[in-house]
Amino acid sequence: MSDLLTPTPDGLYCPAGRFYIDPSKKVDRAVITHGHSDHARSGLSSYLCAKPCVGILRRRLGKKINVTGQDYGVSTTINGVKVSFHPAGHVLGSAQVRVEHKGEVWVVTGDYKLEDDGISGSFEPVKCHTFITESTFGLPIYRWRPQAEVAREINTWWRGNQALGKASVIYAYSLGKAQRLQSIVDPSIGPICVYKPIAEMNGAYLDEGVSLPPIADETKLKPDQPRPLIVAPASTEDCAWLRGFGPRSTAFVSGWMRVRGGRRWGNFDRGFVMSDHVDWPDMLRAIEMTEAERVLVTHGYTDQTVRYLCEQGIHAKVLGE
Repeated sequence: MSDLLTPTPDGLYCPAGRFYIDPSKKVDRAVITHGHSDHARSGLSSYLCAKPCVGILRRRLGKKINVTGQDYGVSTTINGVKVSFHPAGHVLGSAQVRVEHKGEVWVVTGDYKLEDDGISGSFEPVKCHTFITESTFGLPIYRWRPQAEVAREINTWWRGNQALGKASVIYAYSLGKAQRLQSIVDPSIGPICVYKPIAEMNGAYLDEGVSLPPIADETKLKPDQPRPLIVAPASTEDCAWLRGFGPRSTAFVSGWMRVRGGRRWGNFDRGFVMSDHVDWPDMLRAIEMTEAERVLVTHGYTDQTVRYLCEQGIHAKVLGE
C-alpha cells in the first residue's frame, strides 16, 4: 500500500496532488477540514473546504482570502487526485477529506464525532483503504452521555443560580461549542448573552440556516429580569465585561471534565462533560464502518489507541511512524 498522504513539517502532504491538508505553515494549496485555528491558518495562497465552512474561514481569516467551497460528496480533481468532502459532525462545515488516486482511497477525518448535535451535520461513514483518525479522547474512560442529558443539567444549574441571584457564566470555545450550547439550553429560563467573538461566529451559523435563540443586549438587561446565561471563551475569565453582570457562578464545558482532575481544572464552580470530539466507543465504531485495511492514528492517546487496535487484529500505527 502506497503513502498517498505523508506527514511533513508543513503538514499532511499529498505528493501526487501537490496539496496539503490542514497545513501548519504557509503553503500554496491547502485543503481544510474545518475552521478551528489549529486546522485553518492565515496566510495561505488558497483554501479549499466544504461549502458551509467558507463563511467561517472568511470571518476568521479575512474576507479577501482565496477560498473555494465545495459541496459535500462532490469530487474535484487536483493534479490527477480526486478530492471530496464528507460530513464530520464536529462543527459547522467540518469535513472528512476523501482522497483517491489510482484506485487507492484514503480518508482524513480531521476532528469528528458521531452524535448528531443538531447544528453541525451528521457524520457520514466513508469506506476507504486507509483511515486517518484522531484519538483526542482515545481511552475507554471517555464515553459521552447523550446531549439531552447534559442540556438538562445545564438548565437546572442555570435555574439554581437564578434562585441565588447570580448570573450563570459558561465557558466554551467560540466556534462550535458555544453555538451548540446556545442551541440546547432552554431560552425560556432567561436571557442569553454572548461575548462578541461568539456573536461573530453565530453569524456564520445563521447564514447557513442554523437556528439559534435570540441574543440579549447586556446593556439593556433590566433588574427585574431573570439572571442571564452568559456564553464566553475561557480567556475572558474575570474580565471587565463579565464583572458587569455582578454576582455569577461559572462552569466549563469540555470532554476533559470526564475525569476528576479535569473537574478541578481552573477556578470554575461546575464542569459539564460534553465534547465535539468522538469518544472511545464511537471512534471504534467509526473505524469499523470504514472497513479500512489500515488505520493511522493522530492527536491524543495515539499509542494506547494503536495498541488496542492491533490487539483486535487491525493493522494500525501512529501517523508518521
